[in-house]
Amino acid sequence: MISETAPLASLDQWEDDLLSRYPEPEHKSKEDYRNYDTPERDTVREFYRLNHTYQTYDFVREKESDFLKFDKKELPVWGVAEFLNTLVDDSDPDTDLDQLQHLLQTSEAIRADGHPDWFVLTGFLHDMGKVLCLFGEAQWAVVGDTFPVGCKHSDKIVYPEFFANNPDSYDERYNTKYGVYEPNCGLRNIHMSWGHDEYLYQIMKNYMPEPALYMMRYHSFYSQHREEAYNHLMDEHDHEMFKWVRKFNPYDLYSKSPKPPVVSELKPYYEDLIAKYLPSTLKL
Repeated sequence: MISETAPLASLDQWEDDLLSRYPEPEHKSKEDYRNYDTPERDTVREFYRLNHTYQTYDFVREKESDFLKFDKKELPVWGVAEFLNTLVDDSDPDTDLDQLQHLLQTSEAIRADGHPDWFVLTGFLHDMGKVLCLFGEAQWAVVGDTFPVGCKHSDKIVYPEFFANNPDSYDERYNTKYGVYEPNCGLRNIHMSWGHDEYLYQIMKNYMPEPALYMMRYHSFYSQHREEAYNHLMDEHDHEMFKWVRKFNPYDLYSKSPKPPVVSELKPYYEDLIAKYLPSTLKL
């Protein structure tokens, strides 16, 4: 029986599913990344059934109230990455890299392409919100495609049929095109489904440049940055900033490589970069 908290064998199974939905010809195909048998693939559907059933407006507001107190733990940024390494993933057949090495692969790919240092740091930070799993959060409240809550669910969201199980779909406050929002009110006024993207954004919002914050907050908002399903909620500033979200996306999906970065060689550079933008410790 599939667990309601952890239907995926690995958090990376969700990202692997993205490769099949949004393939890029210059990158290897999903089949080259993993070869799960059919029952394991079914866990992705089960993951989204749970996600779409339970990610309600009230659920999101409750999680915001709980986690945005930032009273769970306090660590230096490098310590957060090491803490993530206690999130053991023995099921990923693509790589033996730990979480810290995966973050470094992403950021090093960005650095190799000559992007600004804050962009490099964003690559290093982008998955740190997954520490939510270590605080007891269910997988479907940590990863997965994100979407606005408090308004009608777009049919461009993956597995839209599962929203039939979501009580907001039958609540007249939330099931119209705009729901609790105003036309083109801007994403800053929108509550997104809860997960590692929103959590990391809230941790970093006072420290990082605005394009970096958009990358962190919306990199899993595929129904918008790939399908443009929520233009009616976005303002012009959002559209301008989403150029950065789209620029980040290939590094998020396709930077995985079997060659491990040498952490000891890279650590001094990243410690200096962290110190440039962030405080000595972060409250989680």
